[in-house]
Amino acid sequence: MPSPEIAAVMDEVVTLRRDFHAHPELGFEEHRTAAIVAERLRAIGLTPVTGVGGTGVVALLEGQAGPGPTVLLRADMDALPVTEATGLEFASTVPGKMHACGHDCHTAVLLGAARVLWGRRALLRGRLKLVFQPAEEMVGGAAAMIADGVLEDPPVDRAFGLHVWSGTPTGQIDIAAGPIMAAADHFSLTVRGRGGHAALPELCRDPLPAAAAIITAAQTIVTRQMPADQTVVLSFTQIHGGEAPNVIPEEVVLGGTARAFDLALRDRLRQRLADLAGHIAAAHGVSAELDYHEGAPPTVNDPAMTAIARAACVAVVGAERVKPFKPLPAGEDFGAILARVPGCFFFVGMRDEAAGSVWPHHHPRFTVDEKVLPIAVAAMVEVARRALEAG
Repeated sequence: MPSPEIAAVMDEVVTLRRDFHAHPELGFEEHRTAAIVAERLRAIGLTPVTGVGGTGVVALLEGQAGPGPTVLLRADMDALPVTEATGLEFASTVPGKMHACGHDCHTAVLLGAARVLWGRRALLRGRLKLVFQPAEEMVGGAAAMIADGVLEDPPVDRAFGLHVWSGTPTGQIDIAAGPIMAAADHFSLTVRGRGGHAALPELCRDPLPAAAAIITAAQTIVTRQMPADQTVVLSFTQIHGGEAPNVIPEEVVLGGTARAFDLALRDRLRQRLADLAGHIAAAHGVSAELDYHEGAPPTVNDPAMTAIARAACVAVVGAERVKPFKPLPAGEDFGAILARVPGCFFFVGMRDEAAGSVWPHHHPRFTVDEKVLPIAVAAMVEVARRALEAG
């Protein structure tokens, strides 16, 4: 059962979460969400700064019990370009946009935690920096806020965030030190040849066989050129080339994603892909150009900060319900913050068949078991308290 002070904010948290869910906004478009966040922070008694990193919101909550560290608490606000198919009463009212990952929950949870922590400010040392981040899904919101000084004035000493998680049952929290999510990059590989009549291939330089050979051979980069004990992912997800059955195209464009937990392996993967594509293309008499875009860096939890967060989670749900998190090769924009500040990112379970919360993140039928909300608020409050007390 949640404490009385957390129970007192839950009606507002649920209402806010459902409102955010019904009005999803994509990355760097979170104007309505940010306005509501700022208004609720002002109602608490805080003075939010808006427009940080585009549409981000930041507020400082000063403790009154003496000097101490500056602890950053982060929630992401953006939705996904997904058409909702849940049938919820508060389903998305915006065609083609949906909170299919739980960021509506994160925003509402941090607002609820802020209200509880404001009520406890006389007992808190140091200060909390409450950060509502845009554009986590498209990657770039954290970097934009960092560029706007979110980690400065005052300098942040440690940072924490959470994610509601469909892979874990409601009531369980998963947490681990070290790399927990991967660097998530994407690439475009353009194979250029000489087009012409498909009945006369000898007069052309066909990019299609070269592109097919690149896709097939690139799998050996992972299976034969990367350490077997390291997780590395290379996936081709797009092939674009040709418009008519009797025309050999001038070029074929391949798209995909690369994932690695280790920055050295990330660099090696990129270089191997460029080298392999170039050599195979040359063997086919065509050329290949790799356009590689680095996304979020790996999300790496600091051991000392993870110990603080784990102890807080044990206090909330009990030791038997705090489990190790298995590293996941998905990306998380919070990694950009953890690359600069020691901290911890953890996962609060929300899978419940009776509640219909069984669909994976980013699915059109993704739903959240709202029993996770008081657990998440309690975890965020307890993490903040212990992080401030740790000095």
